[in-house]
Amino acid sequence: MSWGSCSVISRALVTPTSQLSRKCPNPASWQGRLSPPQSPSGWVSFHRVCWGCGSDQSHPSGGWSRAGQRRLPQDEANGHARPEEPRKAKPAARARREKPHQHGFAHRLLVAALKGHSSPVTCLDFSSNGKYLASCSEDRTVRLWSTRDLSGREHRCLRASMGLDHAELVRLSPDSRAFIVWLANAETIRVYKMTKKDDGSFTFTATSGDFPKKHKAPVINIGIAETGKFFMTASSDTTILIWSPKGEVLASINTNQMNNAYATVSPCGRFVASCGFTPDVKVWEVCFSKNGNFREVTRAFELKGHTAGVQSFSFSNDSRRMATVSKDGTWKFWDTDVEYKKQQDPYLLLTGQCAVLEPCRIALSPDGRTVAVAGGTDIVMYNTRRGEEEERFLGVHSHCITDLAFDTTGHYVVSCGDRAIRVFHNTAGHRAMVEEMEAMLKKTVNKATQERLEQQISSARKALAAIYGKKH
Repeated sequence: MSWGSCSVISRALVTPTSQLSRKCPNPASWQGRLSPPQSPSGWVSFHRVCWGCGSDQSHPSGGWSRAGQRRLPQDEANGHARPEEPRKAKPAARARREKPHQHGFAHRLLVAALKGHSSPVTCLDFSSNGKYLASCSEDRTVRLWSTRDLSGREHRCLRASMGLDHAELVRLSPDSRAFIVWLANAETIRVYKMTKKDDGSFTFTATSGDFPKKHKAPVINIGIAETGKFFMTASSDTTILIWSPKGEVLASINTNQMNNAYATVSPCGRFVASCGFTPDVKVWEVCFSKNGNFREVTRAFELKGHTAGVQSFSFSNDSRRMATVSKDGTWKFWDTDVEYKKQQDPYLLLTGQCAVLEPCRIALSPDGRTVAVAGGTDIVMYNTRRGEEEERFLGVHSHCITDLAFDTTGHYVVSCGDRAIRVFHNTAGHRAMVEEMEAMLKKTVNKATQERLEQQISSARKALAAIYGKKH
């Protein structure tokens, strides 16, 4: 530090002249002094004055006031050495952040727990060809799982990042070459293309331009028609929008149900249905001309029979059967293979009692033989021939179940609610097949049909034996 022609090195209250700068022509003239020796208030100032050049410097060390003063203890002010203070103990090391506790669940029919997401999973969707299972989570990723690995020890998946947003809903395209998501923050649909590489993996690329914002209330579900001709979005008010794949609104549907609790596109790609506050399910047909141009949306039929609001519903794979669950504590099984254009109404086939808490979700197996109902953290499986409970899975997830689905073969039922996706054997489906085939076998007289039925019964029994045999 340079003061005119003098440089000073300070280490103590009184600096030896040997340590003063050689630039001063008269180093011996530097004197350290306390000025004043001691004030009544106990405040002292330390100055170095060069009597040769007249330079004056206050103590450069820390802890000084603007006037170059600091409070000294009485003994130090009197020239006595200050006793050394004990060294402060080092602060304790910061505790390592423990990973969130993973919910433990075990059951003899549990096939696998798919673990990869670091936050709760919000939605599941199987591809039409049955090869992939898509899942989205609050961890800002969409993961693509290979269904061939479901029963194996290792579960491979591919990861698509959503950037700074996260997907609440995900749906795979009919050709399994793309998927769409509903983004929570952007409140829009975004399309991602899936490009298959030589090693069998995919690269995910977002298409340019998201869908425009049209909904005024939170979106509760999205869907893609199996034909690929339209998308659907439904919000919690009474609005359902039909979109072209390019992001143009083709039609807007007012459900007139006070609010929408659930809505979806049928597996055949012809119908859009919704349920809500009212005790019915409304179904519309989305009509296109022969050359593929959109024509109109017309009312097809309604499912009436519940005494309270319907919470959820599901189609069979051919859309000829539907299952509904209501706040009245029942679930119902319907025959929807009707000529609705001739004003024919669906037939109620069965009514069962729910054994789970509200709110409920329902899933119908692709062949229509089994119903899965989820409420809270529990899942109950029913047979649609008699409506009897077949299996019960309690405490499947640490949080309420957010999605429930059967795979395309009907062999597995999957659920999500926390960070894990849990996969179960659909043993109720195998037993239902045996029961149905045995009833048909008693009625048939054709030998070829009898042989075919016997083979199906044998296959189903072997599958059951393998499932329970592995667990025991």
